[in-house]
Amino acid sequence: MILNSDITANITELDSHLKPDVSFDVIRRDIIVAERVAALYFIDGFIKDEVFEKVMEFLFKLTPEQLSGIDNMKEYMKEYMPYVEVQSVSNSDDAITQILSGPTVLLIDGIREALVIDVRQYPVRSITEPDKDRSLRGSRDGFVETLIFNTAMLRRRIRDPRLRMEYIQVGSLSKVDLAVCYIEGIADQKLVKKLKAKLKDLDLHGISMTAQAIVEKLVPSAFFNPYPKIRYTERPDYASANVLEGKVVLLMDNSPLVMIFPTSFADFSKEADDYYFPRLTGSYIRIVRTLISILTVILTPFTLLLIENPHYIPEWLEFIKPTGDAVFPIFVQFLLLELVIDGLRLASLNTPDTLSNSLGIVGGLLLSEFAVTAGWFQPQTILYMAFVAIASFTQPSYEMGYAMKFIRMFTLILTKLLNIYGFILGIVISVGLMLCSKTLSGRNYLYPIIPFNLKDFSKLFVRTKIQ
Repeated sequence: MILNSDITANITELDSHLKPDVSFDVIRRDIIVAERVAALYFIDGFIKDEVFEKVMEFLFKLTPEQLSGIDNMKEYMKEYMPYVEVQSVSNSDDAITQILSGPTVLLIDGIREALVIDVRQYPVRSITEPDKDRSLRGSRDGFVETLIFNTAMLRRRIRDPRLRMEYIQVGSLSKVDLAVCYIEGIADQKLVKKLKAKLKDLDLHGISMTAQAIVEKLVPSAFFNPYPKIRYTERPDYASANVLEGKVVLLMDNSPLVMIFPTSFADFSKEADDYYFPRLTGSYIRIVRTLISILTVILTPFTLLLIENPHYIPEWLEFIKPTGDAVFPIFVQFLLLELVIDGLRLASLNTPDTLSNSLGIVGGLLLSEFAVTAGWFQPQTILYMAFVAIASFTQPSYEMGYAMKFIRMFTLILTKLLNIYGFILGIVISVGLMLCSKTLSGRNYLYPIIPFNLKDFSKLFVRTKIQ
């Protein structure tokens, strides 16, 4: 409905949707402005009381002569609204969306359209360093659940006039606010247009719980392909570094997670700490992280292959042979320990902070000790899986960590079924899944290996000089 100069019809239209008499937090305040009937709509808990008192004070001081020649909100906004963040809307749907988003909407009899006054103040937690993306020497701030705070943290780090923050709203029910952040002239404009077009075409009802709903629509992938196509971060410094490198960052209101596009397999070998140490140290950390990540994938399948084929084991590796008897075969022990480790991890997540660390350590020690004593497992299998469990934390991405876990278990099963051919087949299939994957920009997921780019390939192991 178009908001005309008849305030009674406009109030009836907004009341029929917002139901301020039913929802206690939806407030309609009827006032008199320059001897005209006016109405204010806002959500209780979203407005700044001190600022809004100043706005109300100004409204009450308006005279009939000042409004005599004004018949639309655009003119009123230009001449008689001193507050900075204001805009006019001409239809009721836009006005309702604005009210539910937090701003206040003003209607005045005899004046067309509605005036949106952005005096909102979201409930927000303090800006602290994220628990998952900690850094030894980096900044101690992290993204929060308020979009405008997150964009401000990026603006603070990138003072370039070409930095763009484009606003998009998605979801027919939740109507979540998004911001596409990139540097014009550095980012791939085709990628930016493609991302914005996909966001505008999203058919989603509500996405208030997670950004994963957006990711699955933007970069669809097969159910059996575990490799993540998006890199997340909660660190403003890391997000800013990616923007400066030409990537596009997607920020979502109500979420501290920021999505980075495009993301290939090589991007998961990098971390913020690499840039807070000298180049030699940063390169060493990156190489160790890459090697250990590869080792966590092949350690248990390769160990099973050697145990199943003792003649492959050289004399200097005789110590890997299992000692003692166990109820379960080696293959079953590895699978059971994979489940046990995930069980301990889930238990620690749901345990109060004061107890989680101690219960995780004590639980792991008790379970392993009793499992060996009872003859369920052999010490070697527990040692290998303990290394895998600890080494998996060298991978900063939670999603890539689970992708490697699924590939490891898949290769382990194939090794048991097909022996050495199964081990090779598991590696081939895992690489094949990456070859069949594409990033949002259309580039191969294995870039810079395929297609090969020597300069970018060297960056996987050697931290480049900061420009």
